Amino acid sequence: MGIVKISDELHDEIRKSSNVMSRSINSQAEFWIKMGMLAELNPTLTFHEIIKNQLLKENLTIADLLHE
Repeated sequence: MGIVKISDELHDEIRKSSNVMSRSINSQAEFWIKMGMLAELNPTLTFHEIIKNQLLKENLTIADLLHE
């Protein structure tokens, strides 16, 4: 585990988003980092396509998630 320095403004945005998304601040930051990395690696995909691909990699469908 390492420490990443970010601006106070970005930290505040992560904190706000983590509250809305019911994630810890670290989990929210990790999610944004992962999505950014996946977006850079797949520039032609939309956010929703990236999420769908990640769910399919885990053998999950949106219907599976809705029925939990």
